[in-house]
Amino acid sequence: MRSLLPVLSLLALLAAHARALNFNVNVRQRAAQVLAARAAGQNAVPVANTRNSEYIANITLGGRQIPVLLDTGSSDLWVTGSVPNAKDVGKSVSLSYAVGNAAGDVYTAQLEFANYTVQDQAFLLVQDTSSFSVDIKSQGYEGLIGLGPNTGSVIRDKLDTASADSVLDRIFSQNTTSANFLTILLNRDGDPASPATGQLTISEVLPQYSNITSMPKLPVTKVHKLTDEDQHWQVYTDVDGVLGPDGQPIKVDSIVPSAPDGQLVVVFDSGFTLPQVPRDMADAIYGRVPGAEYNEASEVWTVPCDQLIPLTFKFGGIEYPIHPLDVSSSDFNMVNSLGNPVCVGTFQPITSAFSLLGEYDIILGMAFLRNTYTLLDYGNFMENTASDRGDPYVQLLPITDVNAAHQDFVKVRLNGIDTTNDSAHALLPADQMQHSPISEAEKKKRYEEMILSRWPYIFVGCLAFVLIVAGLITWRCCVHRKKKREAKSAAMRLPDTSAPPRSPGAQAISFSRLEDGMMPNNYQMRESKAHDYRSSDYRPSFASSRTRV
Repeated sequence: MRSLLPVLSLLALLAAHARALNFNVNVRQRAAQVLAARAAGQNAVPVANTRNSEYIANITLGGRQIPVLLDTGSSDLWVTGSVPNAKDVGKSVSLSYAVGNAAGDVYTAQLEFANYTVQDQAFLLVQDTSSFSVDIKSQGYEGLIGLGPNTGSVIRDKLDTASADSVLDRIFSQNTTSANFLTILLNRDGDPASPATGQLTISEVLPQYSNITSMPKLPVTKVHKLTDEDQHWQVYTDVDGVLGPDGQPIKVDSIVPSAPDGQLVVVFDSGFTLPQVPRDMADAIYGRVPGAEYNEASEVWTVPCDQLIPLTFKFGGIEYPIHPLDVSSSDFNMVNSLGNPVCVGTFQPITSAFSLLGEYDIILGMAFLRNTYTLLDYGNFMENTASDRGDPYVQLLPITDVNAAHQDFVKVRLNGIDTTNDSAHALLPADQMQHSPISEAEKKKRYEEMILSRWPYIFVGCLAFVLIVAGLITWRCCVHRKKKREAKSAAMRLPDTSAPPRSPGAQAISFSRLEDGMMPNNYQMRESKAHDYRSSDYRPSFASSRTRV
């Protein structure tokens, strides 16, 4: 997905985090077996898990079965290799990621996904993957399917045809009697209590989680129409909607200008391995853990692997506890400053994905989504459907039991011996909490966000200022012109013939001389009686109209 600031998908994560953390991601042998099996339910798709870092499903394109990443944070379909019977539409597209560019020509071919068939689905065929910093095929996938709102599709903007709409938009458009929703269940690798595989469904729910439909419908917050390429599955948390390790709310101000007080805007993105949270929130989660360190090179918190860290989110009045195996991860092969193995805190300060437009505060990726059964209702995001045209929403069913999760943690991380209540694992006092440093680049981003996120208000303010100044100038011009007209009118005014006659006591005044001689008798002026201005020999002059003697 491309925009002023794209929310990076899993490819960006692999570059920004996986490469920096230097951990090996190996595809488990059972992944291919899982993908080959059908999940329970008519339209359910099995979802393979690669060490909790990638979730992969199969599509069939032009008759070829292709494993693709599932990404709710973008909206385009692209694959590598060759696709039989594909038609070149004569357009090219480049999608930028931190690992390189997914660039190539746009083709159309028959698509099969979740027991649905779509004719002439547009997709990007990436022939050259040399620009990628990772070998995606060795990671177990050969493309990516975007499951986000249709407005985020670059291919759609390029072609501007119905075939260029996103895969889900095409499926819903040709099945108008079906509800426009998608559900996702992600499993947890390394947890003996987790299901063997995840599942994805379209227009139906998994029978064992059918009570998801009774969960609160969380309205999707809409971004401005001018930036709808950045529209994601985003909702508000509850007031004080994040409870930290001490059970108390983590208070952080939202950068979204329209967010209600005490609430944060959260994006649900299956393409992010490590959820992204405000820096102050990440510090509150990990900064009081004994032995915690912030790795500036990798921009992540690290903690001892035997530290159980409680964390809970609240949406729609429902609490969603996070499994302790998801609050820290042992999959990254990290060591601390002493060279001892440590786990990576999965809820990391938001850096590369920081919203310069101030449209969201948090990105909740895989580490959160493994704790919920998630329903995404597209509603009126779909432009060509006759039914289900309500506002889009998200429903979340909590599936993590706190007590069972505690026992899982003890079994996996503590070899069955519960030491979580030892004094060595007690949180540090609040006044001893560590704080991660803010880089100059991040400070610059925060400053830019303060300006860019308020552009509608700045625009309105500037427009109002211009209108006020223009109004004042117009008013001054009108006043000036009015005064000029009044002065001119006064200069042109004739004597008032209706004035009363001179008073009886007034004396007649005569002029008998000029400066250089006598005034002729015929020019001698005497006012002995009132003059009849109506006489035919009277000719008014500028002098007579201005002077009265």
